[in-house]
Amino acid sequence: MNPRHPAVRRGVARALSAALLLLSVTASAQHFTVFESGQVRPLSLSPNGQWLFAVNTPDNRLEIFQVGTSGLTHTGSVPVGLEPVAVAARTHDEVWVVNHLSDSVSIVRVDSGGHGGAVTRTLLVGDEPRDIVFAGTGKKRAFITAAHRGQNTGFDPRLTTPGIGRADVWVFDSESLGATLGGTPLTRITLFGDTPRALAATPDGSRVYAAAFHSGNRTTVIHESLVPNGGESVGGVPGPNVNHQGLAAPEVSVIVKYNGADWVDVLNRPWTSYVRLSLPDKDVFAISATANPPVQVAGAAGSYAGVGTILFNMAVNPVSGKVYVSNTEARNDLRFEGPGTLLGSTLRGHLHESRITVLGSAGSVVPRHLNSHINYAACCAATPNTESEKSLAQPTGMSVTSDGATLYVAAFGSSKLGVYATSALEAGTFVPSTANQIELSGGGPTGLVLDEARNRLYVLTRFDNAISVVNTTTKTEVAHLSLFNPEPPSVVQGRPFLYDARSSSSHGDSSCGSCHIFGDFDSITWDLGNPDGNVTANGNPIVPVLAEFGTDPTFGQDTAFHPMKGPLSTQSLRGMANQGPMHWRGDRTGGSAAPSLQPNGGAFDEVAAFKQFNPAFMDLLGRSAQLTTAEMQKFSDFILQVAYPPNPIRNLDNSLTSSQQAGRDFFVNTTSFFQGSCEACHRVDINANPGEGPFKGFFGTDGKSSFDAEPLFPKVPHLRNMYQKVGMFGAGFPFGNTPTDPFLGDQVRGIGFNSDGAIPTLFLFNSGFDFHPIFNAVGIPDTPAGFQAKKDLEQYMFAFETNLAPIVGQQVTLTSTNATVAGPRIDLLVARANAGECDLVAKGRAGTYEMGFVYVGSGLFKTDRAALPLVPAASLRSAVAANHGLLTYTCTPPGSGVRVGIDRDLDGFFDGDERTAGTNPANPASHP
Repeated sequence: MNPRHPAVRRGVARALSAALLLLSVTASAQHFTVFESGQVRPLSLSPNGQWLFAVNTPDNRLEIFQVGTSGLTHTGSVPVGLEPVAVAARTHDEVWVVNHLSDSVSIVRVDSGGHGGAVTRTLLVGDEPRDIVFAGTGKKRAFITAAHRGQNTGFDPRLTTPGIGRADVWVFDSESLGATLGGTPLTRITLFGDTPRALAATPDGSRVYAAAFHSGNRTTVIHESLVPNGGESVGGVPGPNVNHQGLAAPEVSVIVKYNGADWVDVLNRPWTSYVRLSLPDKDVFAISATANPPVQVAGAAGSYAGVGTILFNMAVNPVSGKVYVSNTEARNDLRFEGPGTLLGSTLRGHLHESRITVLGSAGSVVPRHLNSHINYAACCAATPNTESEKSLAQPTGMSVTSDGATLYVAAFGSSKLGVYATSALEAGTFVPSTANQIELSGGGPTGLVLDEARNRLYVLTRFDNAISVVNTTTKTEVAHLSLFNPEPPSVVQGRPFLYDARSSSSHGDSSCGSCHIFGDFDSITWDLGNPDGNVTANGNPIVPVLAEFGTDPTFGQDTAFHPMKGPLSTQSLRGMANQGPMHWRGDRTGGSAAPSLQPNGGAFDEVAAFKQFNPAFMDLLGRSAQLTTAEMQKFSDFILQVAYPPNPIRNLDNSLTSSQQAGRDFFVNTTSFFQGSCEACHRVDINANPGEGPFKGFFGTDGKSSFDAEPLFPKVPHLRNMYQKVGMFGAGFPFGNTPTDPFLGDQVRGIGFNSDGAIPTLFLFNSGFDFHPIFNAVGIPDTPAGFQAKKDLEQYMFAFETNLAPIVGQQVTLTSTNATVAGPRIDLLVARANAGECDLVAKGRAGTYEMGFVYVGSGLFKTDRAALPLVPAASLRSAVAANHGLLTYTCTPPGSGVRVGIDRDLDGFFDGDERTAGTNPANPASHP
């Protein structure tokens, strides 16, 4: 061989380049992206009861256990999609796994003996699928919940259309999936609710129940412009209208709740004439599973209203047919945190109630409060105490015995199981008692399955990523088996501070996660001001105004933080790193502690800002004391790692539609307010503060505050989750040049955009920047072109940049027969990996030979066997065809490819080499 030949030199250069890239990927592979996806149905028993299947959410795998008289034995593990949250066994050896981040369902063929398996098909569904059940004749139909959006749906989600459902149930015939890329559904049922979560099926498979997730509670917000100034005495904001210092509170909006006749505030005053929508609050839907195709049951029997605010899971009583819905009910129609010295009462220690709502065959809806023993008039005893130890917080998964007599409930926030006689639950005669609870050594139980043949319950505990085995006769945990967990210790140690109600609240029933559902929000608005608090100074940096508008960026507005801040919608805890101060006003800030310098100085120190939430443990949750310094540090270290998912509206190739691009151009380049363009405040720079690594970037904010002609002086918010807030239509007030809406009828949400959620649509929000000869001479013109600019802005904001590119999580399974269909999808994944938007991995097998690969660039893949050469992408595809292989390609978050693709435990010994040597690829202490 002549080493000077140009072709040889190019080949060597490519190989060296690829090898260097692999080393670079390996160096960054320690980063773990935390999505905090909520598990829905994490466990499933095979129909013959011999196998237990469990989703390993952080490790993106299906775990297989043999069930025996001596307990559970782990036998195998199968890579699936990203963030699996639900699993259902169709047969003894066919298992379907719902992948929340990948917008997919993995169909797994399990090997005889349970020693592994392979994904034989990947179905593509809507955004963030959550649950699955089999029903219909012979239980051959798969029902899957997903949001009414997503790049794989093939339909327009109509994000700007009033009065349509935002919850989908996809239905597939398991024996006829079709030859299309993502599978051909029998139908897709759109339900009149917000994003869906749980499913349940009757034992005969004739009926399926689907529940909205953030179903709401018939509350909405009266815009501040409609509320008379001057306080309660003139018909304005309910009092008190000053804090304990006697300083006047700002003029704000008002929360109202529908009472069946009127929309009333906390004083029971009606505001009905200002509300231009109705909220039917349809929470649970009944579906005829045997109809061809399946449809929602017609008429009143097709839905149940008033079930709860946040619905977690459902179970059907196999004897009576009644449906049990685990949920929490928010008390956001009431107000305030703090001790209540000035007012006499607040929400402290009583924000939510954990419930199971019983749905009857005649349409009855009967909620049962699980913690009726709590004396909410008393607060705040140290924990544990007699009262708190009886409490069950945030009920999630449930299972009913075959005789219909007993219901088991996982209490996610209490690290316990509740055991209820269904007759007492339905009648409301049960008495909360520790005698009817089962302690679990692992925290955060999310789901459970009942093995009556062995008198066992199997429970997945999310805090430690493990499975508890419970003896139902003795009501004790008899074993606890850990799943491999790639999460860093900071995540595992910090997670309980978000959810653990036994530690967080004196009553044992509330936590930060009560409102920040799985680290996100609850889609409602609260007035959590504190009349007993002090006014404090605001030292946060402010966006400057253009020179022609002077030198005062506040225009004389008082920027101080008044403790009575008024109604504000719950913000997500996702993506807070590198985004500056927290809360809508930025009142959780390190701005007074050090000079504000990017990154991480003063107001831009997110750790210091988050620690300012510590008083809420006492003032809101009713804890006897704040967290210790060490505990708050652990909480901060965890929560600042939680990331936003990729945007489900933006094209998978990261391009924008013509309307989105026109909106972005206007957003960045056109002056529309005193500071300049939209981007002058809402900064967009995906590489800002590059030293922050995976947390770099500004996505609508760089952490500064800005004047925007509202009563509250706000911190500029990020814009990564606008698509989540769609569903409120009907404004009872004019805004800019846009007039008041007529009555628009039924909607799925009562909370929209802006800090208080009072603005129904982004178009209306954009109208706040319309031209006015006095108040905004540089605003958007009242012309057809100006109207179109606001529509384009709306479309861009739905598709706004996020930390992760849209391709992250996307998948496709290549088989020996579908190369023509799968090929373009693989090309797309490779192209986005070449663009640096994801790490591309491929996992599968040829026969019984397991394979793992990570893409290293230049069209080459590295295998999970160190001695083997790099494999050209084309050769990998042809090998699948030649060897009747199965290979699932997945775009994973940057920095995770080596771990997901070839070195599961990151011990430096590749998975294939470990399997050959007989060591454990999921144990860094076990290697050749």
